[in-house]
Amino acid sequence: MKKEHDHLHPYLGTWVTADGYIRHELLPNGRYDEARGDRKSAYQGNYTIKGNHIEYIDDTGFTADGDFINGVLYHAGMVLYLEELSEGSK
Repeated sequence: MKKEHDHLHPYLGTWVTADGYIRHELLPNGRYDEARGDRKSAYQGNYTIKGNHIEYIDDTGFTADGDFINGVLYHAGMVLYLEELSEGSK
């Protein structure tokens, strides 16, 4: 059975550092929301993905980029992993 989000880009979702401190939520509308610790929406902006490369531009104009390699996001010296949905949230 196909789920509503099956047609979306495979990199969409929430990417999290191993310690859970930094969370990047990549939204289907080309926007992202970054949380840091207890500070939700610490940074927000737009992103574009071309192949395995992502470019960010936050709402203040700051830019950054990263690469997806073997299911891991390498971004600005950080390593982030795609958060799996729990059974209760599917």
